[in-house]
Amino acid sequence: MESRKTGRSTIKVLLADDHQLFREGLKRILNMEDDLEVIGECGDGIQVLEFCNHEVPDVVLMDINMPVENGVIATERMKDIFPNVKVIILSIHDDESYVFETLRKGATGYLLKDMEADSLINAIRSVVAGHAFIHPKVTGKLIQQLRRMTLLDERGIMDEDVVRESGVRLNHIEGNPLTRREAEVLRLMAEGKSNKMIGEYLFISEKTVKNHVSSILQKMEVDDRTQAVINSIKNGWVTL
Repeated sequence: MESRKTGRSTIKVLLADDHQLFREGLKRILNMEDDLEVIGECGDGIQVLEFCNHEVPDVVLMDINMPVENGVIATERMKDIFPNVKVIILSIHDDESYVFETLRKGATGYLLKDMEADSLINAIRSVVAGHAFIHPKVTGKLIQQLRRMTLLDERGIMDEDVVRESGVRLNHIEGNPLTRREAEVLRLMAEGKSNKMIGEYLFISEKTVKNHVSSILQKMEVDDRTQAVINSIKNGWVTL
């Protein structure tokens, strides 16, 4: 469908949030744009799939915390059934762990609910045009996390004030080629620990840790520990 005023193709948007007042406000903002049209509203993830079986949107603005089925699960199911539909997470959470998880499930954008209307509208257009869009506040945290990984890769060791307990969890997923010990080493790598710190934590020598790291890199077919950690997050082997 084409907008009469601008000649642009109209972007069909589906809103998924369990707060009706928030949906109504968002709908008013988006429908004021010539090239945006809110075609439906849903209060949980199951309703999203049911709606898309009747009319397929271009974009779903998806909240994470919804009843019945949350936005993370709904995003994964959406991408399996409707791979061409763009999913933008619109959340109150700025924790990088939420970003990694939703991007791994197939989301193309991650925005915060306190962002300005113009920025939200531009983000929708950008995602439809084929680009990923992450809220600047969240991007900063992601860069800090990747910087910790990069420093670890470059120096082989990090200062104690850089390393923090990040709550990294190890997930048991089929297809993971690592042994139990290698998986534990990988988890500690994801926390930003150096070989020396990992050895002290596991009560093994630093040389043994280096051997485990070499084996991990070989099995994952990557060149450095930063790539190993990033790939493990993408594959869901560890969760930040």
